[in-house]
Amino acid sequence: MAELIFAGLSLAALFALAMNRAPLWLWALAVAIFTFTAQMGLVHGHLHWPAFPWWSFVGWPVAALLFMASFPELKRKYITLPTYRALKGVMPTISETEREALQAGTVGWDAELFSGTPDWSKLRRVSPITLTTEERAFLDGPTNELCKRLNDWHIRHELHDVPDDIWRFIRENGFLGMLISRAHGGLGFSAQAQSLIIGKISSRSPDGVTIVMVPNSLGPGELIEKYGTDAQKEHFLPRLARGEEIPCFALTGPFSGSDAASMRDIGVVTRGLHEGKETLGIKLNWDKRYITLAPNATLLGLAFRLFDPENLLEHGEDVGITLALIPTNHPGVEIGRRHLPAGAAFPNGPTKGRDVFIPIDWVIGGAERAGQGWRMLMACLAAGRSISLPATSAAAVKALLRTSTAYARIRKQFNLPIGFMEGVEEPLARMAENAYELEAARAVTASMVSAGEKPAVISALLKYVSTERMRQSVNDALDIHGGRGICDGPSNYIQGAYQMMPVGITVEGANILTRTLITFAQGALRSHPYLFTEIEALQDEDQERGIELFEETLGEHVAFTVSNAAGSLFHNVTFGVFASSPPNAGPTRRWWKKLARASRSFALVADMTVALLGGSLKVKQKITGRMADALAELYLLSSVLKRYEDDGRQAADLPLVNYCARNCLYRFDQALLGVLRNFPVRPAAWAMWPLVFPFGARRPASDEDGKTIVRQALQPGAFRDRLTRDIFSPDDPNDRVGVLEYTLKKVIASEEADKKLERAIRKGEVRRYHNNDWIAEARTKGVLTEEEASSLAELRDLTARVIAVDDFDAEALARRYAPQGAALAAVHPEPHEHIAAE
Repeated sequence: MAELIFAGLSLAALFALAMNRAPLWLWALAVAIFTFTAQMGLVHGHLHWPAFPWWSFVGWPVAALLFMASFPELKRKYITLPTYRALKGVMPTISETEREALQAGTVGWDAELFSGTPDWSKLRRVSPITLTTEERAFLDGPTNELCKRLNDWHIRHELHDVPDDIWRFIRENGFLGMLISRAHGGLGFSAQAQSLIIGKISSRSPDGVTIVMVPNSLGPGELIEKYGTDAQKEHFLPRLARGEEIPCFALTGPFSGSDAASMRDIGVVTRGLHEGKETLGIKLNWDKRYITLAPNATLLGLAFRLFDPENLLEHGEDVGITLALIPTNHPGVEIGRRHLPAGAAFPNGPTKGRDVFIPIDWVIGGAERAGQGWRMLMACLAAGRSISLPATSAAAVKALLRTSTAYARIRKQFNLPIGFMEGVEEPLARMAENAYELEAARAVTASMVSAGEKPAVISALLKYVSTERMRQSVNDALDIHGGRGICDGPSNYIQGAYQMMPVGITVEGANILTRTLITFAQGALRSHPYLFTEIEALQDEDQERGIELFEETLGEHVAFTVSNAAGSLFHNVTFGVFASSPPNAGPTRRWWKKLARASRSFALVADMTVALLGGSLKVKQKITGRMADALAELYLLSSVLKRYEDDGRQAADLPLVNYCARNCLYRFDQALLGVLRNFPVRPAAWAMWPLVFPFGARRPASDEDGKTIVRQALQPGAFRDRLTRDIFSPDDPNDRVGVLEYTLKKVIASEEADKKLERAIRKGEVRRYHNNDWIAEARTKGVLTEEEASSLAELRDLTARVIAVDDFDAEALARRYAPQGAALAAVHPEPHEHIAAE
């Protein structure tokens, strides 16, 4: 018994030292005490063991080595320098464009998750959804009015463009200047307000929201606001805010999509004529595509690589990526043609320029900002990517959930609402989970940006996760609606989202790239507490300075790794019982603890992945993709727990919170299992496996849990309204969506009368056929009262409208536009058209 107590105390001391990152001298002292105690057999004052077991001698040299390693000179000579030399050619290198991207954003909650010991107070300090009186009035006033005016079918099919009256309303009400400060004529709205406004519009018309979203995202307005000269701000910002200028921003080219370093669009510093005067400027040549708003734009923001062979700017010959503002009516600018992205109606097209001369003061920020374009873009993208696509994705999922729950409650098969069938219940539960999680993550992230953060890693993570969940929910909604969903027409409220969904997947960093190369591969460098500093030290041209910086970080990194290894094993063996949780966590305390436990495991696997894969990390994209998935689940669970608190801990929401938490942790485990099963360094995988999964992986939420959530969502009320908050949800029975809401209320109100009618039909007392008015028959036979019959007759007609699909004359379906793309160019080639036909 004494031996067991001694072993238990020794093990506890070992975990305490490791998890608290004890210094080397304390480790040396602990090993020495353990060795001495073991050798003397001093357990409760009795010699139960042989006085000097042979194995106990191992402790003395270990203690001596640990003690010697605590001396700086010895540590440098025998540990730091050999490690520095071994890693110098192994760790991943950072290119200049990668460095600028990494340094552009900020780190926040992502760094806490990478640390393995998240500080809950940092998450709790993020503000809940907070709008000013003016922002709320705009969301409830002009935004609602715009949604009422947007006719999705007219835009995306009949006109295949955004009509002039919508453009006019948007201009007159300041929608194009939401991010522009009041000092420059804009609305100066917070990121949270912009996110909610964009989301509400997108829930009505995906094409309509695009012309509001793009000017308020990465583009001339934001770039001028943050980096423009005083003259540029005074001239352009008021005009952009009033809609007198329509901006677009051209970054992507045929050969430089994700790889900005390969950009072939160039400018050369030279002297030329502008408005009849010789001036210092830039001669530009570019070929860009996929540029949203380009066909309508009056102001072109252009990214290009700048060269200065005569060093006129004194920045060297290769100045770097630079951004400029060019009026689209400037000589040499080619613009106006249109792409047809997924058949959507929003304006998008190519732009070209050949030997276009612009004065140097058209560079955003002036000549001083030449060569700083990539850093400027990444800083804006880190914030902007947190707003637009997460907002539209969350809104789409909420809108799809609201229409699908209404439809599933109204639509019957086998005398049962289809929402009560388990086959339909399953996708509805998935949609409810997606709606809660995405709205939670959207709100938290928008609040971070409103507070001044530029969450580069989180924005990348949220972009790919939110658009993928949107894709899943669109497909689920189509499955639930069946033929009602696939037959397009004025009454179809799913096809607009289905049509635009691939665009969201592709833009602002295609999801494949964002998931496999950005979120974790770059995120680890940005959010890991030591990795970026170590790589900078290894790449430092001043070797002595690099060694000093490396030495400062190495010891802390080793302690970090040992701490996470011990912490992972301890918390996974104890099921997170002793993990941290915020004070007053209430009924979600267990999930906070499980999140802390999962963060430990993630920190360990992330650390080992980067350390062991080193420079090959960028090519092990299946591994990095799964690590991105794991991080995403941690962030979603963090957001879910934060939302539950911010919403006032609604008791009705707790089953959904539990459902989300179980599934987040299940998917987290599956992602890490995928990493360990395919980890290239097999001994490391074998070593990590018992630390992370000593008892195997967790299970997802049960079918019964899903049923509970769906049954709540199928009923009108506060739960359903919270789950689908801040979307445009009319109750006008003459509206294609409003008729669903109106009919749903009638279904609930007429439930008892409907049951009476169904019983009579099953007994054969009433015949339900098209040649018979079965409700009138039921009233005549006394099955229904006059009032019940009147209600059910109205419900019958409303239901027929809800499930109806559109049909057309063949001539009405003829397209009103002709394709003018690469295929036609191949038949009738023009100079340089071979470029567009790649």
